[in-house]
Amino acid sequence: MDEHTWHKRTSGPLIVAGFAYLVAYSWRVIADLNGPGRTVATTVIAVTWAMFIADYLVRLSLAKDKRVWFRKHLAALTFAVIPVLRLVRLLRVLTYVPGMRTTAGGALRTKILVYGVGASLILIYLASLAVLEAERHAPDANITTFDIAIWWSSVTVTTTGYGDYTPVTGAGRWVGVGLMFGGVALAGVITATLASWVLERAAREHDDEEPATRAQLRILTEKLDAFMAPPAPGTPGGAPGPERGPGPEHGHGPMGDGGDDRPGG
Repeated sequence: MDEHTWHKRTSGPLIVAGFAYLVAYSWRVIADLNGPGRTVATTVIAVTWAMFIADYLVRLSLAKDKRVWFRKHLAALTFAVIPVLRLVRLLRVLTYVPGMRTTAGGALRTKILVYGVGASLILIYLASLAVLEAERHAPDANITTFDIAIWWSSVTVTTTGYGDYTPVTGAGRWVGVGLMFGGVALAGVITATLASWVLERAAREHDDEEPATRAQLRILTEKLDAFMAPPAPGTPGGAPGPERGPGPEHGHGPMGDGGDDRPGG
């Protein structure tokens, strides 16, 4: 079995595992479980996380060139470390609008926005769970409920930072660091996508000033080569075919060099 076949067969079960991970983690944190309930939720989290780690290691071992595969599949490593992010792939259905025609740049921008917004929402939700679990029972903590955690994560990821709620534990502050970097990345994606859309809209009315691409130049060159090439013999406008000799009715008859068949003609 090769890496592609393995990935195709395990993609569906791992999406289900991602849902199970999210439900178990949410249940453990929001309900503040203790006793058997916490043990069950923690076991589900550990098992599903181990599934993602094992999937990544198997795919890496099946790859022909492991270094190339590692460089080209950094997203797979991210999904193994943060399993819930695999659910972002389900958002691909939102990137296709039936009957809508768009340019290649427009389709790419749509995918970037959909995946970026989806990943940001998941990041906010997970960060809220993580900071709540780290802060809830800490001394002098003010992030003690899920709604406060959601508020703190939202203002942090958008780099607003009101400062009304702040983490007091080391784990909570590390969650804040991750959210800050995620917010900067999100702002960059939105800015770049908006700038690309504005440039494309402006270029539609001035396409005569738009530089030609290499593909356009290659197509034009091929057309010129086909136009300048000499036509094949025997085709209209081509070189004439071999000349036929005069037939009996116009050439020399069987009686010699005379012009007709009569003696002495």
